[in-house]
Amino acid sequence: MNLRIAGVTLQPQKRIIIALTYIHGIGNTRSKEILKKLGITENAKGKDLSVTQVDELRGYIEKTYKLEGDLRREKLMNIKRLKEINTYRGTRHSKGLPVRGQRTKTNSRTIRGNVRRTMGSGKKPPGQKT
Repeated sequence: MNLRIAGVTLQPQKRIIIALTYIHGIGNTRSKEILKKLGITENAKGKDLSVTQVDELRGYIEKTYKLEGDLRREKLMNIKRLKEINTYRGTRHSKGLPVRGQRTKTNSRTIRGNVRRTMGSGKKPPGQKT
């Protein structure tokens, strides 16, 4: 039996608390909260759930939370809005720089990619001919 919730097929051999986190918009805390509300044990695996439990889980999640495509679309619209009204955060998004006040002299490799713009960064090893 395939466990399909919010357009995501969950792996039946994983514990249900972990499998739910594969859905964009559900993390550990929300997963625990959902299972507690529906009275499903956290250690139950996806394949062990009955058909009624799966239907109940799917219905509750899809009615209660904004997930997957809708959530991604909302996030993109929020960023687009910030760019359009020319806020500081919007311009940082546009330039591909850290948005939340982090320093950029060092330690912004994640957002900028591994770009090194210093003198010795592209140096060839001494044994190589130039």
